[in-house]
Amino acid sequence: MIEIKDLYKKFGKNEVLKGIDLSIKEGGIFSILGPNGSGKTTLIKAILGMVLPDSGEIFINDKSLKNNFKYREKIDYLPQIANFPGNLKVNELIDMIKDLRASEATKDEELIELFKLQPFLNKRLVNLSGGTKQKVNLVLTFMFDSPLIILDEPTSGLDPISHLRLKNLIFSEKEKGKTILVTSHILSFVEEIADEIVFLLEGKIYFKGTIPELKSKTEQPDFEHAIASILSASYA
Repeated sequence: MIEIKDLYKKFGKNEVLKGIDLSIKEGGIFSILGPNGSGKTTLIKAILGMVLPDSGEIFINDKSLKNNFKYREKIDYLPQIANFPGNLKVNELIDMIKDLRASEATKDEELIELFKLQPFLNKRLVNLSGGTKQKVNLVLTFMFDSPLIILDEPTSGLDPISHLRLKNLIFSEKEKGKTILVTSHILSFVEEIADEIVFLLEGKIYFKGTIPELKSKTEQPDFEHAIASILSASYA
């Protein structure tokens, strides 16, 4: 599904990605982890075409992303911070995004019901809580039927019931054969959903594999201690 070859990216003198080689197969849930400044966001934005690498190439379904923006129609993306126009009502925003996307939205009503957003449809976005805005963000992301879904901190602001509904939604999308990339600081969430993790450290891939493989590599009894051991070693 995604093939990344020798990817480099600098911002000024700050080298953020340092020769990333990564292959992500089609179908499954993959979590991209790493401390702040490790290059996670830059890598995701490079896949989305929002950041142009200095060198290296990215392929999706064997097609290079260079000078090709049509591929983005096949990606559903949930940003970490959604900056909605505050004067719009929720239903107006949903309609606007449906009009902007070339593909047809097939699940908006189902998702509105799932996240219990009916009472908020006629409310302006500026008046919504952070958690409710995140539910709107999730509806906008999942209402299309794209084969690749990228979720940046999807649990942010969610109450426990919505958190559970999101997790079940992600699993249902995986069952359809979709590829899902997730970044999250909530390690328990990652452990519950991820088939594989990719751990970035200082712009390089430190580890790619399953959580049991990471625990074996770090000789730690659980996922949290495995991640802590990597970070401790990097700051030593």
